[in-house]
Amino acid sequence: MELYILKSAVILAIFFAFYKLFLENTSIHHFKRSYLLGSLIASFLIPFITFTSYVEVSPIIATYTEATSQVTHTEIEKTIKYWPFVLWTIYGLGVLFFAIKFFRNLFNLIQQIRKNPKYKNTPFINVLLSETVIPHTFFNYIFLNKMQFENCKIPQEVIFHEETHARQKHSLDILFVALLQIVFWFNPLFYFIKKSIKLNHEFLADRAVLNAGAKTSEYQKLLLAFSSPDSYRDAATPSLAHSLNYSSIKKRFTLMKTHTSKRAIWLRSLLILPLLSVLIYGFSTKEIVQKNTQITELTKEKATEAEIAEYNKFAKKYNAVAIENRKIPLEDLKVLETIYRKMTDEQKANAEPFPECNPPAPPKAPDAPEVPKVKKGGKSDIPTPPPAPKAPKAPSAENGNLYMVAEAPPAPNSDPVEYIKELGKRGATFYIGPHKYSTDEAIKMVQKSTNEVTIDVSKYPVVHLGGC
Repeated sequence: MELYILKSAVILAIFFAFYKLFLENTSIHHFKRSYLLGSLIASFLIPFITFTSYVEVSPIIATYTEATSQVTHTEIEKTIKYWPFVLWTIYGLGVLFFAIKFFRNLFNLIQQIRKNPKYKNTPFINVLLSETVIPHTFFNYIFLNKMQFENCKIPQEVIFHEETHARQKHSLDILFVALLQIVFWFNPLFYFIKKSIKLNHEFLADRAVLNAGAKTSEYQKLLLAFSSPDSYRDAATPSLAHSLNYSSIKKRFTLMKTHTSKRAIWLRSLLILPLLSVLIYGFSTKEIVQKNTQITELTKEKATEAEIAEYNKFAKKYNAVAIENRKIPLEDLKVLETIYRKMTDEQKANAEPFPECNPPAPPKAPDAPEVPKVKKGGKSDIPTPPPAPKAPKAPSAENGNLYMVAEAPPAPNSDPVEYIKELGKRGATFYIGPHKYSTDEAIKMVQKSTNEVTIDVSKYPVVHLGGC
């Protein structure tokens, strides 16, 4: 919040300095009115402008870090900061003071309108006051001395001057700045800007009177007459109203005779564009967003040395047992799987292979014959069963693709290699543990095996090989 207020104040100061140097003494009064009001709005909006730029982060090689538990104890020192409370209290009191002052002036104007006689001169209303008063205007209400008005002692140029204030809605500008003064009472710039806005309003009203046909010399004498008598010199004018002799008569006389060329107007107006660009670039907010096109860093928890030692102990123990006789308790299997998942690829390569097991055989039905098994190099004593009915060899189609229907398993053969070839021809798939192998791979595994080979066809066409 503090940074925003500081930025806004600096922007407003730069805008106002530009006005005093390049615009105030020119005759483009309507443009100056827009500039002063626009500079107030721009000073509040520019700090909110945000420019976002996206930066691609260069990829980083994946790294692995070991997670370690760490407990830290920090003591939080509780301290009460009184400065924010004191500053906000001072700010609140300032807002309250200037708000009361504003509403008191507004209430006095409303009371004058309600309690004094009024003369309606469409679309303006003349409020006739009994006390000595300098002619002044608030919206469509023009406050005049009753005796002077009834005796027609107020020149028409003075009436037209005040009507110009009402016609061009100058009171809206003053109310806008007065409300900002309540919120930003600590910033003295608003006092000077309000003074410049009211002075420019007088320039506009003077120009309207001269454009209506009044002679410059006679109008200047009239202004001097209304500002010199003692009766007017002591008369008070509400701060929310416009009075005839409100500001420096000398400067107003100078501006009445000043005529700014179109070339000078264009040049000074164009200077605003680079000024605005510099202020937007210098006081806006810059935000840099890192755009990740891919995962740039991997942080993974890896197995500790103690866990690897425990894993190798169990893996070595169960790998020493033949796969067909290998049985791992559920508790040990969970330990092996948990540690294996935490291991990195390098740790897996240096550790014992994961001990795999054959899936458990389905429970046998009562009085069901044992599954025929053929030992390598041995002779089968199982009687040859009658030939199974041949499955149709005609190709079937499913979703437009042809496939061969798997045939029934052939009769057991004393030669495991020949038996596997025959099974492969009939569409069987071979598994050693949980891994699937082709017919040629299964034959090579059987040929290389030095253990007793078993061929389980109980789940044909899925064939499980043991002892490989």
